Amino acid sequence: MPTLVLALLATLLYAFASQQLAGHAQAPNPAPRRWLWLALPAVVLHAAVHGWAWQQMGAADLHFFPALSLVGLGMAALTTVLGPAQRIEALGIIVFPLAALVLLAYALLGGSVARADLDWRLQLHALMALLAYATLAVATLLALMLWFQDHALRQRHLGGWMRLLPPLTQMETLLFRSLVAGFVLLSLTLLTGVLFVDDLFAQDLGHKTLLSILSWIVLAVLLFGRWRWGWRGPRAAKLTLFAMVLLLLAFFGSKFVYELVLHRV
Repeated sequence: MPTLVLALLATLLYAFASQQLAGHAQAPNPAPRRWLWLALPAVVLHAAVHGWAWQQMGAADLHFFPALSLVGLGMAALTTVLGPAQRIEALGIIVFPLAALVLLAYALLGGSVARADLDWRLQLHALMALLAYATLAVATLLALMLWFQDHALRQRHLGGWMRLLPPLTQMETLLFRSLVAGFVLLSLTLLTGVLFVDDLFAQDLGHKTLLSILSWIVLAVLLFGRWRWGWRGPRAAKLTLFAMVLLLLAFFGSKFVYELVLHRV
C-alpha cells in the first residue's frame, strides 16, 4: 500500500510538471520554472517507491515492470537535472508522462518476487544496463526533437514548443554528448557482462547479447561518422533510433516474452 500511495503522488506531480511545461510553451510571457519544483519531488518519490519495495523484499527487483520503471526514473532524473542547465525543458512534456505511466504500471502490475541470488556483480551489470537505456532513451528523444527542430526552422515555424529549445547547434552538441555517455555506459554493460555473467551466449541470453552488440556497433558507427564526416540531422536521428530499437528488443523485448508471455521468471 505505501508504494501505491507514493506512486500516485509521484504520478500527480509528474502530470502537473508536464502541464506546466506545456503551458510554458504557449504562454506569451513564460512564468519561472515552476515545473522544476514539481518534477524534483516526483523523481524523489519515484525513487522512494523502488527503495521501499526493495527493502520489503530484501533484494533488488529487476523484472519487466520494475526495470521499465527504473528506466523511466532515470529519464525523468536526467531531464530534471539537465533541463534548466541546458534549456531542454521541452523533454519533460514527453518524459514526465512516460515516467508516470511506467511507475503506475510497476505499482499496479509489478508484483514479482525479487531475485535474492543476484550478487553485487550481476546487480552492477544490471545497473549499468538500465543507466545505458535511460541515457540512450533521452538521446533518442533529443535526436527526434533535433530532427523536428531542423524541419520547423526550414519551414519557418518558430513558435510554440520551439521557444523551449536551445539553438540548433547546441541541440546537436547535447545530442552527441548524450550519445557518447550512453555509448560508454553500454560498453561498460557489455564489459561487466563478459566479466560477471557465466555464459552471455546461453540459450536465454544469446539473442539479448547479439542485439546489444549490434546496437553498440550502430552507435560506434554513428559516433565515428560524426567525428570523421560530421554526420548530423536526419541521419543521426535515424541511426540513434535504430540503436535504441535494438536495445529495447534486446532487454525489454526478451523480458516481455519470457515473463509476461511464457511466464518464465
